[in-house]
Amino acid sequence: MRSADAATLFRVLLAVVVVYLVLGRFSPYIIFMIILSERVVDGLDGYLARRQASRGRLGFAMYLKGVMGNAEAKKGIAKCNAALRKIAPHGSRLDVAGDRSVEYIFWALFSYLGLVPLFVFIIVIVRHSFVDALMGSKGTSSKMKSRFANSIYASNYSRLLINVPKVLAFGYLPFVYIYGWPLYIGYLLVGILVAGILIRGAAEAYESLI
Repeated sequence: MRSADAATLFRVLLAVVVVYLVLGRFSPYIIFMIILSERVVDGLDGYLARRQASRGRLGFAMYLKGVMGNAEAKKGIAKCNAALRKIAPHGSRLDVAGDRSVEYIFWALFSYLGLVPLFVFIIVIVRHSFVDALMGSKGTSSKMKSRFANSIYASNYSRLLINVPKVLAFGYLPFVYIYGWPLYIGYLLVGILVAGILIRGAAEAYESLI
């Protein structure tokens, strides 16, 4: 198994552990750190995949430079992406499957606990199902060509802006369930997260239909 694929499966395992800890009313601080760790691993699996494609020549420092926008480093990463599509064509789709699995586990958990309205979970499922189908028929988000879709969905800044609400929303709700923290703050964070998901979904749909 590729290290990147193992990282994806590990992320799903972390989400399952979160379910166990929340239902068992363990420390929400520990739960928050595990959720944050899952997001970190999500970024790490991209590096592991490209490092394998470069046969170990891509260093982590160079990868970070590329992520931060360094033109020279981005060229090296682009070469790794091309090689990666040849040696592991399933990799990007498995990564998406991991993303969806983790997200659905969290949405299902907090809907079950009554902390997130069921209709929110339904909106997320419908959004992901149709947009993933559209993108799957054309390619993956890493192949986005339009400036609009690239800036709204595929840019590093847009990914940062969606990952922060994910950590804050999913990381805050255990405090509501275990410590009784105000639920309205959770609703606010969930609203911001869902808005980001829908906006990014619109960018994906636009890319797949042009």
